Order: sequence, then C-alpha cells, then structure tokens
Amino acid sequence: MPKDLSDSPRDPASLQIPFVGVEQMPPTDRRAAMIDLRAPKEFAEDHAPGAINVPLFEDDTRSYVGLLYRQFGPEAAFQEGRAAVVEGVQSLVGNILASINRPMPPDDLRARVLELTGEGMARMEGALELCPAGELTDDAVVFTCARGGLRSRSVVALMRSIGLETAVGLEGGYRAYRRGVMERLEAWRPPGLVVSLRGLTGVGKTLVLRAIETQRPGWTLDLEGIAGHRSSLLGMVGLAPVSQKAFESGLCRRAEQGFPAGVMIVEGESRKVGDAVIPPGIWAAMKGATNIEVTAGTPRRVTVLSEDYLADPSGLPVLRRQLETVSERMDGAPDLAGMLDRGEIGPLVELLLERYYDPLYRRSETGKEYATSVDAECAEDAASAVIGWVEKRLSGVLD
Repeated sequence: MPKDLSDSPRDPASLQIPFVGVEQMPPTDRRAAMIDLRAPKEFAEDHAPGAINVPLFEDDTRSYVGLLYRQFGPEAAFQEGRAAVVEGVQSLVGNILASINRPMPPDDLRARVLELTGEGMARMEGALELCPAGELTDDAVVFTCARGGLRSRSVVALMRSIGLETAVGLEGGYRAYRRGVMERLEAWRPPGLVVSLRGLTGVGKTLVLRAIETQRPGWTLDLEGIAGHRSSLLGMVGLAPVSQKAFESGLCRRAEQGFPAGVMIVEGESRKVGDAVIPPGIWAAMKGATNIEVTAGTPRRVTVLSEDYLADPSGLPVLRRQLETVSERMDGAPDLAGMLDRGEIGPLVELLLERYYDPLYRRSETGKEYATSVDAECAEDAASAVIGWVEKRLSGVLD
C-alpha cells in the first residue's frame, strides 16, 4: 500500500536516491520496468531496450527550459521546470503507475512536489544523495533520464515518497547506456565464417536472408531490418528508418546474441544503409566476407521491387518524391513519377533496373569474386542452397 504523506520524510535533506549501474541491469525479459523520463524526441532517437517513455517534460517544455538555461541560468530553468512538473504531476505519476500496473495513491502530489523542490535547484541537488541500490529485485522500477541527473533523481525521490520503494535511478542515465553500446560494438569480434549475399537490385537478397534465418535461427545479421531501410535511394519507401544511435543499439543487441554456429550471413551493402553508417568492426568483417552471388531473372526482380514499393499505400507520396529525385540523376530525365501516377508499375521498375540500379551495382562490383552462385527465383530454395554450401564449408568439405 502507498504510504501516507505523514509517513514520508518532511526534510528533503534526508532523502537518499538508490542507483544502479548499466552493468547491473538484467536482460530485458527479466526486467520489471525501466521508465525513461526524457522528452519524446529524445526517446524516439534511441533508448534502452524495453524502456517505457513517460516524459517528465514534453518536447516544447524541454526546449523552453533549455532556452531559459542558456539565456538566464540554471535557477531560472529550474523554476520553469518546477512549475511544469507541479502542473502535470498527477498525469506523470498516473502514467508511471499505469505502466507498471500499480494503483494511484491518494497523496496530494502537487503539495509533495512543492515540498521536494521548495528550496531551489542547488539545495535540491545537494539533498538528493546517491547511494548504491545493491542487487535489483524482480519488481524494481529503474528510472532514467539523459545523464542520471535531476530529472530521474527527483522522480525517484517523489515515487519513493509515495510508497514505490522499489524505485531506483540509473547511474549516468541514457548516456551511460549509450557509452556501453559503443564500447561493446568496438570490442565485438566476428565469428569464424562471414558470408555476404551479393546480387543485382531486386533479386531478393533480403528475402533469401530472412529465409535462411527461418531455417537456421541465429545465422544472419539483418542490417536492413535493423536500419528500417532497404539501402537505396528508394529504400525508405513504406519503412521507418531509424537514427544512427538506434541503428547502433540494434546492432549491439544482435551482436550480443552471438552467432553460435560460427557463421554470420549478411546482405552485401555499402558502408551506409540509408543514412545509417555501419560501425567499423562490422564493416571490416563484411569487407573480408566470402561472397555468394544471388541471381534472378528480370520478371522476378520486377515482382520483388514492385511488392516492396507498393506494399504500404501510405508510402506512395514518398515514393513519388524519390522517383523525381532519381529521374534527375538519369540521362534524359524520364518521367518516372508520371509512370507511377499512370499505374505503369512494371515498365517503371524495368526502367529503373536497366538505367539506374544495374549500372550502379555493376560499377560497385568490379573485381569481386564469388564462392558460388544461387538462383533466387524461390527465396526458400535459394536459402537452402546457401545453407548447404555453408555447412559443407564449416565441415571442411569445401576449402
């Protein structure tokens, strides 16, 4: 049961804020909850896996508080932030408790915030002393913000004061998590065999890669799936590309799952997947990969690309804008957007393949050697062929 107001310390100087380090966080599937208090834009750019966004400040408030901080100093920003929290604390606490299936306490939350913050920023920062939380319990609720500073510390103090005694802060906040991601990516080493699926645009390399993963779970690294992009000028159509930070977080999670069979199969990419840059360690492994060529006839390629581009009707305006950009890069500037408007999908895709994609790809493949070639008219059959080649290679049948 939540504590009554009278049960809690009246003097903020007595408040200690338990914290844990990133290295103490258990796997996501065993975590009771992580509440990310950053503004929605911060959270959308990247966040720890499994985190729930319950913003202390909305984007516009955070922007205004930041402006006050830069122009008038920290105390002015603190007072504006304090007023915003007092105004919205009922909703804030309600959303936190709803996200962890806890009941709303009867406390006067506005009075509680005024009490905790009444002596100003410097006093509050000094009063909220950090102390190690020890081993996390299954019902722990970890609060994080950008740096593990006043946002998360003050909310932990508030939540503990109304009875949520399992509330703890994350030391260093999101920045500590982010630093850990980069350190783990830098330390990552590839498995013994890295295989790159290469082939002309539209042959269905992604379909083959995902069929391999279905048949041999844990063998693949799906860069396009993690990036939310097909790695071409039209590659974002119908998808939701992620930020560089979210891309690296996704790669880190996948890399930490490992490749227990000793093989990693990727799709041959340039250094960038859309706007996301492949980290140095993974890129080096890809450059040293054994190449397998994936082939398919033009009708199959037209079908694959048509299904990609038209799978989500809401993506058509983006597709049209991108086609205008592609047209400007092609000799004669064909009216690609007009072909789309007229429903000439097959001829449009064939034109893109013949005069845009294929010349680009062939230039990029100059000097490449292939260990074998597979026909991808059927993605599942091509996946089986790749798997058969890899298993022979792993068994020593192939040098």
